[in-house]
Amino acid sequence: MKSNIQLLAAFALVFGISSTNLQAQTNDSSSGSKSGAQFGVKGGVNFSNLYTENVEDNNVLTSFNVGVFAALPLTDLIAIQTEVLYSRKGAELVYNNAFAEGTAQFKLNYIEVPVLLKINITDNLNIHAGPYFAYLIDAEVKNDSDSGIFDFEESYDNDDFNKFDMGLAAGIGFDFNSFGIGARYNYGLSNVGKERTVLGQTYTIPDAKNSSISLYLTLQLN
Repeated sequence: MKSNIQLLAAFALVFGISSTNLQAQTNDSSSGSKSGAQFGVKGGVNFSNLYTENVEDNNVLTSFNVGVFAALPLTDLIAIQTEVLYSRKGAELVYNNAFAEGTAQFKLNYIEVPVLLKINITDNLNIHAGPYFAYLIDAEVKNDSDSGIFDFEESYDNDDFNKFDMGLAAGIGFDFNSFGIGARYNYGLSNVGKERTVLGQTYTIPDAKNSSISLYLTLQLN
């Protein structure tokens, strides 16, 4: 995921150019806006990790997302789309050193609400971007190691993680009548872990933010 920042910038550039072009097309068009909101369900796979300063390809956790969406057309070209998703994020860390080897997983389950501006480039192609807001409903830490030295999973619970998360989302979608497919990148802006004191020292573990790429399928119900 080293190129995710560049990906966001590219989306922003395309977003700005497309908005200008589409606004001109809208002003010249007398077709008006689409009638009626669209409702549906969606789900897919997440490829997530936790980052500190730079997003990297390491420590990717494969998980899932599922939920519902509603799109309110403003014109034939532009819509506001809101979603309510159950989305699992986190990271998987494989470690191998002189003391122990194993795999640690941080599984963070959120209720996530993206609020997106959706622009229809063509009848089938759209780009979308906007903020997302999330609430942590459950956190699970697992550690599979041959050594008891790093058996830390029992020392974590939900109170060690911040309940609220927020960030930026941008993606691309393809709509075909009643179903669609797409890809989206979520860039977290809030720290996942809380401060905790261990042996008189204060730490934030994990001192990191969420990052995820989602591939999804949508099914329109109306």
